[in-house]
Amino acid sequence: MFSSPRRWIFIVSPLITLTLVYYLFLSPHTNPITLNLQGQWTQSEQEPMILEGTRPLSQAEKQHQQQISDDSFEDDRCGKLRKDMDDVFVVLKTGATEAREKVPVQLRTTLQCVPHYAVFSDYEETISGVRVYDVLQNVTESTMKEAPEFEIYHRLQEVGPEGLTDEEMGDDSNGPFGKTNNPGWKLDKWKFLPMIAEALEVQPNAKWYIFMEADTYMVWPNLVNWLGHLDHRQNYYLGSPMQIGDVLFGYGGAGIILSSRTMYHLHNYRAKHQQELEHMTSQEWAGDCALAQALKDVHVELTWAWPMMMTSRPHEIDHFSEAYGRQPWCYPAVSYHHMSPRDIEEMWRFDRGWFKSGKNALLLHGDVYRELVHNGSLAERPDWDNLSPAIIDFDPPTEPSTEACADACSQNSECLQFSFNHEMQSCKHASTTFGGVATNGTDSGWMTHRVQRLLNNFQSSCPEVQYILE
Repeated sequence: MFSSPRRWIFIVSPLITLTLVYYLFLSPHTNPITLNLQGQWTQSEQEPMILEGTRPLSQAEKQHQQQISDDSFEDDRCGKLRKDMDDVFVVLKTGATEAREKVPVQLRTTLQCVPHYAVFSDYEETISGVRVYDVLQNVTESTMKEAPEFEIYHRLQEVGPEGLTDEEMGDDSNGPFGKTNNPGWKLDKWKFLPMIAEALEVQPNAKWYIFMEADTYMVWPNLVNWLGHLDHRQNYYLGSPMQIGDVLFGYGGAGIILSSRTMYHLHNYRAKHQQELEHMTSQEWAGDCALAQALKDVHVELTWAWPMMMTSRPHEIDHFSEAYGRQPWCYPAVSYHHMSPRDIEEMWRFDRGWFKSGKNALLLHGDVYRELVHNGSLAERPDWDNLSPAIIDFDPPTEPSTEACADACSQNSECLQFSFNHEMQSCKHASTTFGGVATNGTDSGWMTHRVQRLLNNFQSSCPEVQYILE
């Protein structure tokens, strides 16, 4: 840094001498400043760190130290997380019609620090250097011949994804009965039961098995903390509840968690009843529902994991209202669904920054809303839908407009936000608050002082972290 080491010695030596004289003879006897550090994901105590004075650093030195700090954090964080997840096996379920678009972002973000995982699909290939397994290869030949969903599977094996049409490779809107016009989505239901056996073959000794989709985001530190309160030797089937007819099941998009005991019960049952289970699957339109039917056969019921496991993006969640007798605010956030590659990148940066501070052992839904969704930026947004649900009608002579919609909201003390769709001339209000989604032709606004008052009321509303344990 300096051109002459000798010059540095002559400059520093008198300063060191004066400092020692002051410390030994002139300074009052004070205790050193100490900083107690918490573990990044646990609350365990560590030895105090003694802070000492340092000379100011140059900008280049600061950047160099920051780079070292960032690199060390990645090593430390992954090392800690890999250790905590050593008994966890993660399955990323995808399909050839989406894998090349959605899997790479998962590999460089959410799966970056996961020690044991596999990618299961309907077509074997390599993506970003990672092998993707064909999980359907062990479905019986008779089922493959009879079930119409396997038509696209057979062509995939012959011509690969490149041989599919644009319509087959394209996505489809998700309706009440799923993506009914997407042949890849319809084939997906057949993966749920075969992936049990495949997961056990790849990793037979895990305590917990996590099944996620290519548009699922998992907050691993929260998940590890949660599983630490549960016993893998018991039957556990954890998921966000959905229902088709009289069947209650864990929604696959939010992630499904099975204990090792449950995995082996189900695996042994399927080995004896594969043909029957395949027939049952052919009658269902959702594979996660078929999985629940099989689990019911082995007497394993769903543990409702909402709101820890969510079916939507953070910006589309009502963090303040109750459902199933629970309110999200004080629960750790474990999973989100319908996350685009951009959403996953954004959440990964936020996730890393949150735990990097060292002061946070958990990430609650309240933290996600306050720091990521709200972030002090909600006021007015053009071409944005904040998902306000209540339709507002205007009496003549008032003409529907953004201004009229905003004015009506301001006059209603319970209104926290509004939206106005110009094409439909539709005004909507909400007595809670969301982040929302980009939507052309819709203006959105928030009553910022009311939202802030709501935040203030919830600020200290979590005397303890809430978990779902049964």
